[in-house]
Amino acid sequence: MDSLTQVALGASLGVAVMGRRTAIWKAAAWGGLAGLLPDLDVLIDHGDAIVNMVRHRGPSHSLLWLTVLAPALAWLACTLSSPGSLAGGPSWARWCVALWLALFTHPLLDLMTIYGTQVWQPLSDEAYGLGSIFIIDPLYSLPLLLGLIGAAVARRPAWGLGANALGLFVSTVYLAWSALAQASVADHARQSLAAAGLPSARLLVTPAPLQTQLWRVVALDGDRYHEGYYALRDQGRPIRFRAFDRGGDLLAQHADHVQVQRLQRFADGFVAMRQEGADLWITDLRMGQQPYYVFDFKIGAASANPAVPAQQVSARIPLAAGLQWLGRRMTGEDLDPPGL
Repeated sequence: MDSLTQVALGASLGVAVMGRRTAIWKAAAWGGLAGLLPDLDVLIDHGDAIVNMVRHRGPSHSLLWLTVLAPALAWLACTLSSPGSLAGGPSWARWCVALWLALFTHPLLDLMTIYGTQVWQPLSDEAYGLGSIFIIDPLYSLPLLLGLIGAAVARRPAWGLGANALGLFVSTVYLAWSALAQASVADHARQSLAAAGLPSARLLVTPAPLQTQLWRVVALDGDRYHEGYYALRDQGRPIRFRAFDRGGDLLAQHADHVQVQRLQRFADGFVAMRQEGADLWITDLRMGQQPYYVFDFKIGAASANPAVPAQQVSARIPLAAGLQWLGRRMTGEDLDPPGL
């Protein structure tokens, strides 16, 4: 998820666990810091756009390393917030629980997005992602923020803690709803693909930006991929798919290219490849939509050294056209996406 949401989640958990044992602002500040820390790996530049992508949400999102970090961060919070407290006392233990939760839930929340999170580092560098929620979703973030505001301005501490707890509850219920909605759409997508005589073994179902009412469906089919959209208000209407070339011959021809192998593994095969002049390009099909993809990489000439650094070029939907299409398509109108 976006860093603001992670800060809000960490702050909410800090307030919930610390309760009246410290000032609301202290609990929120330390919890928010813990919620932000794993994402600081974006500041590391590995000199290659694809390497930067696959190493983000790596060791800094490890459940093991974050658990190891929690006691030290709790000692720091305890020492700076309550200088008279002894490390190892009840205050430290309470801080440890609060900051461990703020750290630990960061990668768990990231798992709900499609990007890919390496939660089992250093035992495994496999990246996992359910993809039931978009990386920015106001309906998840706003309850957390409103709960924190309520905790900060409430005249009675009990009211403030109640508002914060309600924000956490509503946001968690929304996460669960997103997973159920995704499963329902996936089932409908398989039925639509079967009715059209298309394969559904390799299927990707993710929400369109900012919400969970409209879903994007991608099905791999050898040298092609099929993309379609389903809104919950479509009320069972079969999904209308469009077929696009994914450069199967190029992917096979350059299967040993280190950059192709990196992205193929990280994106679980949901990639497309093309050649423009002498240059090869590879695209992560999971994030974006045809013809606008966030992670589109130029990896050099076909005859170049495979170690040539990849360059990322992002194509984004025009904001006004994209929001207009999103709003109308969510209501069940069968509209073509922008750019098609």
